Amino acid sequence: MRSFSGIQPTGRKHLGNQIGAISQYVSAQDRGEGIFCIVDLHAITVSYDPAELRERTHDTAAILLAAGLDPARCILFRQSDVPEHTELTWLLTSLAELGRLQRMHQFREKSPAQRELVSAGLLLYPVLQAADVLAYRADEVPVGEDQREHLELMRDLARRFNARFGGGEEVLRVPEHRIPAVGARIMDLQEPTRKMSTTLSTGQGIVYVLDEPDAILKKLRSAVTDSGSEVARGEDKPGITNLIEILAAVRGQDPAAVEAEFSDAGYGAFKTAVGEAVVDYLAPIRERYAELRADEGRLESILADGSAAAHAIARQTVAEVRALMGVGAPHAGASPVVGTVGG
Repeated sequence: MRSFSGIQPTGRKHLGNQIGAISQYVSAQDRGEGIFCIVDLHAITVSYDPAELRERTHDTAAILLAAGLDPARCILFRQSDVPEHTELTWLLTSLAELGRLQRMHQFREKSPAQRELVSAGLLLYPVLQAADVLAYRADEVPVGEDQREHLELMRDLARRFNARFGGGEEVLRVPEHRIPAVGARIMDLQEPTRKMSTTLSTGQGIVYVLDEPDAILKKLRSAVTDSGSEVARGEDKPGITNLIEILAAVRGQDPAAVEAEFSDAGYGAFKTAVGEAVVDYLAPIRERYAELRADEGRLESILADGSAAAHAIARQTVAEVRALMGVGAPHAGASPVVGTVGG
């Protein structure tokens, strides 16, 4: 079982990233082969600062390692160090529908904010994301609920390539999504109908992985709740539902068990319990991060080793794709072209 996932180096990582994505990366190491990528090329599709991008890349690498990724058990690398990602993106654009890309939620949400320039990179972001995964013939992609739309495009591109160029064979693996049953979508603490986000959440609405314990407790104790006093999930109780999901996720419990435990507790006691659990959950990551981040030489060595391993895999996939599409000079052992783009 091969898992692949990418994570943006922009922004500070928050509780939603940790529960919905990073914790899944760590567990993937126990299920099989894990390949994880810091997607710095995705980060340049919006306005950014080059020096900050490099700093955030190291920040992200340190957080992933502090959370439990083990370079001896997985491949961790920087996206831009493996040129096959961009080459496969261009090859896949011949199979991607313009209208569908324009309707993708990320393009529709982020393009209005790019007042000076709506980049073509933002439009092609989902194709690059597809190339990220398909280059490694991954079986599964650990993602949050908000990435389901992009994953479906990825699956469709793989099927379309296989039908047109692969003679029906699964040259490009059609990956499955892996969305956690609990904590797939952690919401803003102050606006619990909206996802926790580094760009949309307020300071009090977001818990960062590296927040100090006192800050975490303050944010959870001031989290917006709902009318009534019962600790129970419901469509009319988004605040308490979110807190139940958070506590269940950090404890590794079913949300129903959390409801049963706190059925007689008031909102105040419950929010304090959630805050204390989150502090305990994040403490080991924060403590280990400080040590890892201080050694940039070690971080670069880990990323370089990962890039070499990733390149060896992606190079084989892209060589086969090029041969089947009739791109480039033929070489010994190349597969014949079995279809056409109009087929």
